[in-house]
Order: sequence, then C-alpha cells, then structure tokens
Amino acid sequence: MDSTASASLAALWDEVFGSQPDPDLWVVIATMVAALAVIVPQGLWRLSRNAITIAHEGGHGLIALLTGRTLTGIRLHSDTSGLTVSRGKPTGLGMVLTAAAGYTAPPLLGLGGAALLAAGHITALLWLATVLLVAMLVMIRNAYGALTVVLTGGMFLLVSWLAGPQVQAAFAYAVVWFLLLGGVRPAFELQAKRGRGNAGDSDADQLSRLTHVPAGLWLFLFHVVSLSALIGGGRWLLEV
Repeated sequence: MDSTASASLAALWDEVFGSQPDPDLWVVIATMVAALAVIVPQGLWRLSRNAITIAHEGGHGLIALLTGRTLTGIRLHSDTSGLTVSRGKPTGLGMVLTAAAGYTAPPLLGLGGAALLAAGHITALLWLATVLLVAMLVMIRNAYGALTVVLTGGMFLLVSWLAGPQVQAAFAYAVVWFLLLGGVRPAFELQAKRGRGNAGDSDADQLSRLTHVPAGLWLFLFHVVSLSALIGGGRWLLEV
C-alpha cells in the first residue's frame, strides 16, 4: 500500500512539475490574437479587465504580507475597481512597495508565467494560479469579488483536471498573453484619467505622497515595467 501511494505521489509530482511539450507556433500566435481580441475592444475590456483587477489587488495583498503588514481584506467591484486594505506602518518601504505592487503585478505575473511556459511547465503554471486564487479568495470581503475569484479559479481548476495537454497549453498561453498585453493598458488608462483630473487618489498619487516623488514619475515606472515585461515575456513565448 505504501509503495502504491508513493508511486501515485511520484506520478502526481511528475505530472505537475514535469515539463510538457511546447505547442505549435500557430497556437502561440492564435492565443496572442485571442488575448488582444478581449483587450482592445472597449466593450469586452470592461468585462475582461476584472481578471486584471484580480491580479492588481492580489499584488497589493501579496506584497503587503511579504513586507510584514497585516492584510485585512480585498474587495473587487463590478466597475473593475478594487480595494486592498492592510494594517501597519502608514509610511516606509513596506507601504511604498505595497502601493507600487498593483499596476506592476499583472505584467510581472505574465512575465513569470512566460518563464514557466518557456521551460515547459504548463501544468505547474495552471496549478500555481489555482493555488494563488484560492489563497486570495480567503481574503475577499464582498460578494462580487468572491464570485469573480471563484469563477476564475474554477476555470483554472477545470482545465487543470479535465482538459488534455493541447487544451491546457492553449489556455495557459492565452492567460499569459492576456496578463502581458492586458497589463499594459491600465497604466495608459490611469494616465488619461490623471490628465482629466479624475484620479487624485490613484496608486501613483499615493506613492507620490509617500515618497515625495512626482506621480508622473511613478506612472512612467508603471509604463516601463509593463512594456518591458511584454517585450521580454513575448520573446519567451514566441521562442517555441
């Protein structure tokens, strides 16, 4: 019995953390086009942007925990805005890193996902995303946020357990392309809002108050991170 259990665990380990073959180049390009198709049109973006908000607020929450702050809750709203609340010192490096993590989280998660896919770890990426979503669900404090995270996590779980290797690969590449490409647009949206004077309490403005560095420079940093992640991650994805 022990040997059977050990063999099963070993097989599960190999399935999750082993490498899978790269998809054909046409699949990689098709998933990139599919990601663009839900990012560029404004109507679809209003829906798909919820996934970027999950990554954005999750970034705030994760860095808050890693810097020793107490994470008290995350809220996701139907207008694709969100709020992450943590307790701790209101100034200092931990607060700065927490505030800076929102706009940088989606592209950096996409870059990390691209690195996993470039190494052939398709299943590991899907399982890791599922674990992160389950962990985030514990901290959600409103019904809409819980529904959004459950639906997103359920999608990852279904693909991980029921789909074949080709479907898993296509789904994983589509997700990573979405994070890389979708991670670029929010910084431009924030820039437009600030230009109209409608984003006085944005992450960039909070960072400006914390560091006395102009909000425009923080916004420039968001652009640099998202575009650099897109270029670097895109190259990894296309090298199949």
